[in-house]
Amino acid sequence: MQPMSLRRSFSLALLTALILAQPLRADQPASRPTIPESFLQFVDDGHGGGSLQSAELTMQNAQGVTLHLVAAIHIGEKAYYDALNQDFRNDDAVLYEMVMPKDSQPPPPPGVFSSDDTTRPQSEVSKFQRFLKDTLQLDFQLDDIDYTQPNFIHADLDTDTFQQMQAARGESFESLFMQQILASLNEQPKPGEDPDAQSLADIVHVLTRPDMERQIKVVIARQLGDMDSAAMGLDGPQGSVILTERNKAALATLASTLQAGKKNIAIFYGAAHMPDMAKRLQALGFVAVSTQWHMAWNLKIRPDQPSAIELMLSKMFGPATRPD
Repeated sequence: MQPMSLRRSFSLALLTALILAQPLRADQPASRPTIPESFLQFVDDGHGGGSLQSAELTMQNAQGVTLHLVAAIHIGEKAYYDALNQDFRNDDAVLYEMVMPKDSQPPPPPGVFSSDDTTRPQSEVSKFQRFLKDTLQLDFQLDDIDYTQPNFIHADLDTDTFQQMQAARGESFESLFMQQILASLNEQPKPGEDPDAQSLADIVHVLTRPDMERQIKVVIARQLGDMDSAAMGLDGPQGSVILTERNKAALATLASTLQAGKKNIAIFYGAAHMPDMAKRLQALGFVAVSTQWHMAWNLKIRPDQPSAIELMLSKMFGPATRPD
């Protein structure tokens, strides 16, 4: 049995946070009308950087209904969320995820509060997301998306139902995380691959290259590009409350939205939900039309920035004069 690498362990924790968060439309149409194998991808620019992108899958049915499966990354750049706010105004309805108390109000509009407000109740996942937001110098979805728009419709389980369903299954955040770890422990590395040696090489690379903050993002983005394999089991034969049952709740809300006559609808859910969501929609008669990829993280490396080692030495001995 091979030990789980440091990279794998961190990516599993990050994946779980992305799935649980409650909280892209970009501008590069895909060339083929199929369902993406993964709704997240890292695009390498060949110069040490790249971008983390999320998919928007457009599907249609014979009745002329258009669905946009907008796969969300819950921690991203402000420009990413600003563009989403603009795009959502063109939809008849936006069905969004958020496990919250029944009959409660959606989050206030951007600028009213910040996820950094520690006086608000915070789950362990929210605390971890805030840590990532600060570490990676990114924004949090709940701070930037305007859920108060009149076309936004809650399409998720309420808190009591979610907790009752989890209790009935013996499911919890901790048990799902352990499930992912056990699956990783049984995962065999590729021939000639040493995951721990690669993790060490990644750490050395991050610490000694310019623009450390973006270098860290590149390491994480590459792992998120493998999110589908990391999500193994969450939508297996028995499914899970955190993914499968919430998807069923979203599609139940979709049914009532269609009955209300809406024809152009966005489903705004975390990227891990989308493969199962798309399969369920196919069974309802929807077919894939196109895919767009949205840049959530701009990972182009800035070569003029100091490395972590340079910053550390500068603090120890004082700033040195750099030659022109």
